[in-house]
Amino acid sequence: MKKLKAIWELMRLEHGVMIFIAILVGAVIALNGEKLPDWDKFILTFFTALFLEASTFALNDYYDLDIDKHNKRTDRPLVRGDIQPKTALALFFIFFPLGIMCSYFVNVTCFIIALITALLAILYDTKMKKVKLIGNFYIAYVMAIPFIFGGAAVLSANVISFDIAPATFVIAFIAFLAGSGREIMKDVMDFEGDKKKGVKSFPKYIGTYKSSIVAGFFYIIAVVFSFIPYLFKSFTIYYQNIVYLGIVLITDIILVYVSLQLIFNKSPNMKLFRKLSLVAIFIGLIAFLISAFVSI
Repeated sequence: MKKLKAIWELMRLEHGVMIFIAILVGAVIALNGEKLPDWDKFILTFFTALFLEASTFALNDYYDLDIDKHNKRTDRPLVRGDIQPKTALALFFIFFPLGIMCSYFVNVTCFIIALITALLAILYDTKMKKVKLIGNFYIAYVMAIPFIFGGAAVLSANVISFDIAPATFVIAFIAFLAGSGREIMKDVMDFEGDKKKGVKSFPKYIGTYKSSIVAGFFYIIAVVFSFIPYLFKSFTIYYQNIVYLGIVLITDIILVYVSLQLIFNKSPNMKLFRKLSLVAIFIGLIAFLISAFVSI
């Protein structure tokens, strides 16, 4: 049981579930909330998300082992010694090709998106992480692209097309903003260890407090954009949808609270507020998913 828990923690499988929900939201928007995607695509997109997310997180922890030890990241199973580094690497080589293969059987467009994203993930884990100013926005991209992937999943199998509903891109942008905020918060948490390794991050150039402020503003902008689907007719299934507004307000309240703490508290509890922001993002996903089928 301990080993299974460690593998779950290594591959962050809860993130895979959230990524799949984002893919499902993108697909539902493309289908105008009238139905779910076909079961075969439903299953294939799930395993694409799960395998690629799991494999790249395993590779991430493999390359981050020294810096995680310095930062005392006991939440990481490699740091605790519950899993050996060679096991993490083996899991990457098993699940990575499986994720790419699953995307191929969805359609050509999804295969291209998955392949580009997966190659960027390897580049991030091996090289890009040293320049966190770039890496932060890559992670934010990873949080946004599942919506686009989901919108593409319902397209024709043999045609390369990005004829995806505009609403999908706006929702992806909201995810990008929230993801950027979370990554900058992580930079603040990891600053001491990153400094030892010569990592170029926001705190290195503007300090930890100003970096926290920047993260807070990313969340605030995300909150502002969350009202756009409710206010504009082009968002069809979310336009004046009280169910959407009611659930997404919970997300907004949490993110505003986190933002205020980051902006006005010079010593915020980053670990706590990062967890809160993840809860907020999950609730936001649920808001988009449920309100696509239920409106008042």
